[in-house]
Order: sequence, then structure tokens, then C-alpha cells
Amino acid sequence: MTLRRLGLLSAALALGVALFLFWGLRAPQGFILSLRSTKLAALLLVGGSVGAATVMFQTVTTNRLLTPGIVGFDSLFVLLQTTLVLTLGGAGYAGLPPIPKFLIETACLTGAAMLLFGWVLRRDADDMTKLVLTGVIFGVLMRGLAGFMQRILDPSEFAIVQQASFATFAGVDPLMLAIALPVFLAALALSLWLAPALDVAALGRTAALSLGVDHGRLALATLGLISVLVAVATALAGPMTFLGLLAASLGAAAIRRHEHRLLIPAAALTGALILVAGQFVFERLLGLQSTLAVIVEFFGGLLFLALVLKRRTG
Repeated sequence: MTLRRLGLLSAALALGVALFLFWGLRAPQGFILSLRSTKLAALLLVGGSVGAATVMFQTVTTNRLLTPGIVGFDSLFVLLQTTLVLTLGGAGYAGLPPIPKFLIETACLTGAAMLLFGWVLRRDADDMTKLVLTGVIFGVLMRGLAGFMQRILDPSEFAIVQQASFATFAGVDPLMLAIALPVFLAALALSLWLAPALDVAALGRTAALSLGVDHGRLALATLGLISVLVAVATALAGPMTFLGLLAASLGAAAIRRHEHRLLIPAAALTGALILVAGQFVFERLLGLQSTLAVIVEFFGGLLFLALVLKRRTG
């Protein structure tokens, strides 16, 4: 039954892919299909990365309300964009080569996350509360610093920063996808390899240790995978804070099981389906270009509030 539900998710995603590629296709078909295929690959990769990363993050933090963005990924990305525009100017920022920019952003996001995890957890690798609180504080500091820097930008440069601070799938370079795809597949494969240990870790630190799982080492390894997945997705398209919460919650509700060998692919499929279906509706049916990220964040925020209220009344 569970595999059937995964099959239904896969079938729904395949239908969304077909509609996205071929709905309203006109000449020149080859050129249009190449553009759509590039955007589709970015949607699939970002949705899959964020969905899988959120499931693992919720497991190691033992909290189903959290997403990786809470430890400062989104704030650091906004700070990076602001710094680049401030130092290079609007014209210099627009002229940056996309591949080096993508690699630098990915390296900065991954490196900063690993430094944070290593610094906070070097004495107690199981203190996830300290990790989350430290990440929140650093996120606020980086947002404040970015806000201060934005105040000294001229209006045109400020508009560039604002545009770069929201997720967009337009103009993704195929070479960026060629770099990101193997990284995503390798991280996803490692995540599935860790799935049995994550099942045990979900029982709690004490239970995991009693069952022979080194909870601290597993948490650090999992956080490393989360850093890579979220860094690649954020550098590729931009921050989407609540997409992971939507994907993880809806994926878990769809399969109704707790094994990570099922939860991780279900969340990845759901995240990809949300982006592909949403982009199809707004771009093909409604003729809009930049609404999807705002809508995803809106519904993700509503889901977060609903989960908080449910926990309080439960």
C-alpha cells in the first residue's frame, strides 16, 4: 500500500512534468522545449533537495515544525547578494559569470553551515537545541547586517537585491544544473543509505544509544548532507523557507509511514510536485512569472501556524 502511494506521487509528478513541458507548445518547438526543460530540471532539483533535507533536519532536531532555513541559510544568502551588489555595483553584479557565482555561493553556504555545526556541536554533538537557537541568532544578525547595507544602496541597486532575495527559476544556466545534479544524486543516495539509522535516531537520543547507534556522529553526518542539499538548492534558485515544511508534512501525510527509506523520497517527490505544479498553474494557465515563491511561502506559513496550534491544543 505504501509503495502504491509512492507510485501515485511519482505518477502525479510525471503528469505535472508532461503538462509543464507540452502544454501550449508552439513553434519553434525545439527551442521552447530546451528552455522549459532547463527550468523543469531546476524545479525538480530544488524541490527534491529541500524536501529531503527537511525530513532529515526534523529527525535530528526531533521537531516536526523546523526547516533547515531556521539556522540561517536564507539570511546568509541575502547577505551574500547584498554584499556583492554593494561592492560591485548593479552593473558589476549583473555581469558576474553565473557558474563561478553559483560555485562561490554554494561553497559559502555549505562552509558556513559546517562551521556553525562544528562550532556548536564540538563539545556536545547531541545538543540540537543549542544548534537551533544559535542558528536563529546568527540568522537575525545576518538579516540585520544585510538590512543596514541595503540602506546605503541607491534605489536601482536595492531593487536588484530585492529581486535576488526571492526564489526564481528563470535564467538558470544548464551548466549549473550539470554541476548540481550529481551533487544532489550523491547526497540523496547517502541519505537513503543512512535511512535505517535515522529510523532509530527518530526514537530519541537515549533509545538510539541503547540500540547501538552513535547519535552524535549520525547527527553531524546528517547535518553535513543537509548543508549540501540546501546550499545547492538555495544557490541555484534562491531561498524558499517554508517549501521544505510543506513537502515534509504533505509527503508524510501521503504515505502514512515513519521509515526514512519512504519518508525521504516521498518528501522529495512532494517538493518537486509542488514546484512543478505551481509553476505550471501560474506560468501556463495564469500567465504569471514571479508569483510561485510568494504563494509557496504563504501556504507554508499557514501550515506552520496550523501545526503550532495543533500541538498546543493536542
